[in-house]
Amino acid sequence: MPGPGHQPYQLTSLVAAEGAHPITLDVLSEADARALLARRLGQERVAGELEVVTQLTQQCARLPLALAIAAARAVTQPYFPLRSIVTELRDVTGRLDALDGGEAATSVRAVFSWSYQSLSSPAARMFRLLSVHPGPDITAPAAASLTGLPLRQARLQVGELTSAHLLTEHAPGRFAFHDLLRAYAAEQAVALDSDAAREVALHRVLDHYVHSAYAASRLVNPSRDPITLTQPQPGALPECPAGYAEALDWLDAEHQALLAVIGRAAEAGFDTHAWQIPWTLVTFFQMRGHNHDLAATQLTALAAARRRGDVTGQAHAHRNLGRARALADCCDEAHAHLSQALRFFRELGDRVYQACTHQDIGMALDSESKYLRALSHDQQALELFRTVGHRRGLANSLNAVGLDYAHLGDYSRALSHCQQALNLCRELALRHEEAATWDSLGYAHHQLGHHSDAAACYGRALGLCRDLGNRCGQAEALIHLGDTHQASGDARGARDAWTHALAILDSIHDPGTETVRAKLAGLNAAPR
Repeated sequence: MPGPGHQPYQLTSLVAAEGAHPITLDVLSEADARALLARRLGQERVAGELEVVTQLTQQCARLPLALAIAAARAVTQPYFPLRSIVTELRDVTGRLDALDGGEAATSVRAVFSWSYQSLSSPAARMFRLLSVHPGPDITAPAAASLTGLPLRQARLQVGELTSAHLLTEHAPGRFAFHDLLRAYAAEQAVALDSDAAREVALHRVLDHYVHSAYAASRLVNPSRDPITLTQPQPGALPECPAGYAEALDWLDAEHQALLAVIGRAAEAGFDTHAWQIPWTLVTFFQMRGHNHDLAATQLTALAAARRRGDVTGQAHAHRNLGRARALADCCDEAHAHLSQALRFFRELGDRVYQACTHQDIGMALDSESKYLRALSHDQQALELFRTVGHRRGLANSLNAVGLDYAHLGDYSRALSHCQQALNLCRELALRHEEAATWDSLGYAHHQLGHHSDAAACYGRALGLCRDLGNRCGQAEALIHLGDTHQASGDARGARDAWTHALAILDSIHDPGTETVRAKLAGLNAAPR
């Protein structure tokens, strides 16, 4: 977990044993931490390894005691590079040994134990089990699931740990401790809690995240077809966001924790969690432009499902990985994964997800300008959705077929299919699908030269994407709006739209920025 930031540390035993007056001291600034090392090791040695010195101060959490012990170790080994000490500290299992001065007064273990031993038994148990949690930080609800405590009691224990300076609230409601404290907590957990107890705690917290993320994902994209989760372990208390905005906020806040949890689930052999948690995050990653995370987590999901021999998990992971590779313009990989997903869904007899996968293949082909082949797959999806009476899927596929017709120049059919899709989207309150359909209608009107109608459609798509927090959708609508403004001779409108699109794409590090920059450069180079 991250360092304690500006959380003060108190050496309370000196007050008790020596009658000292307590003074609360903050951790050192980076400059002061370097200065401390320079005084102990010499300016020349520190100046010669500045990058390593920075790593050393970070590994020691800029704690004066930890830095002093590390410096003493370096002084006794003057011919050893400082990098060797940093390497020692990176080994979590040996980090506390590397920072042990050999005496209680200069032992990091002793310093931590002064705070740990003052804890109540429930708080001490929570502190130990926090070493099981893989994320950079944790909330009280997740800590409640980890420990199997009611939420009210968990909040009390978190508060006690924070008061004892063993946790820090680095953001409202989010608690963390430094890796040194994590190592100490892990040592105590191994000594006092059984392997089985630690595994059960991990199982509870993984259940917490998969069920919480699933609930959030269902609120963010309610039209997505569900998967089946197992019941959470006794003591796990998943969170249930109250609505769309709260669900999106939860996913944003838990983003990094969820990535860590997926990795830990795979490492620890919880393979169902390792494919189902990535499944819950697909829409969120696509909306927010986290395409790298989408691909990486689906690779983990696929490996986990294969280990378990879970055909359903493999089918979903192949499908989602295919979508991710299509977004990255890796066409061959995309088609390989999507073809495999289609085979698995046929084997499972799942016609709904067969239809969804046909649509994904159509999307990939569309991005390659292979519009006739895309139309064939989208029409197969349309027929499958009609056969099973799946109206939400029908809305999606009507729009996809309409866009295919627009790309092929058949604007009459394009407008007809997209209008049917729009009517269904409104009837079923499918906001994501409605935004996509307005964008398709805008494209058809743009190609027909109906620039005013096209701008109005793109404006509707943009408004919905803003309401939904869909950054990628906003950028796409703005790019298309800029294209329409340019075609109608409105250079200022085009510049404004593309500039806003560029800002969004820059914020999510999307490679599409180069295309938009080229549009703006061309606009600026044009005679006025």
